[in-house]
Amino acid sequence: MKKRKKNKSDDANFFSLNYKKSWSFIKESKKFIWAVIAIFVFSLILGVFFQPTEISKIILDYIEKVVEETQDMSSLEMISFIFLNNLRVGFMGIIYGFLFGIPPVLFAFGNGYVVGFVSSLAVSSSGAVSLLSLLPHGIFELPAIFISFGMGIKLGSFIFYKDKLNKFVYFFKESLRVFLFVIVPLLIIAAVIEGILIFVFN
Repeated sequence: MKKRKKNKSDDANFFSLNYKKSWSFIKESKKFIWAVIAIFVFSLILGVFFQPTEISKIILDYIEKVVEETQDMSSLEMISFIFLNNLRVGFMGIIYGFLFGIPPVLFAFGNGYVVGFVSSLAVSSSGAVSLLSLLPHGIFELPAIFISFGMGIKLGSFIFYKDKLNKFVYFFKESLRVFLFVIVPLLIIAAVIEGILIFVFN
């Protein structure tokens, strides 16, 4: 019996099916994603108004390190650096969720605080208009990170189900599907936009 040749419609169906399944799981996980957004916004506000000297020094040292590391990069190198960094954060947000969902909560809080802190610095030095440069890539990057952390918290919720192993496998498999078919494309777009903007504004 001859094997049927794979054609373009098969590829289209494959991506379409997985994309639909990904969004279906995202809808199923929306309460966890909204929880991440709430944590992020709370910590962002905290980062704007509460800046202890010790924490400020840690964040400023980190920013200085990143600036030194990226200052001689080309546009493509910068895009790759941003993408891989965000990819790592998003993947860790999902994978570490198996620890009862605690790490993604901490990641959401930490990221929100840093964004609030950096936004406060930017406004102090260049005015509120400086925040406009964050919007284009943030439109894609933040949803990707929110979804990642939401998936991680949902993964950790397996502990509350009677059939723990099956729930864990299901949550893990679907989270990876979402990561590949939704989060990765969003992060690629965000990295390209941010990498270009850095060279435009520098």
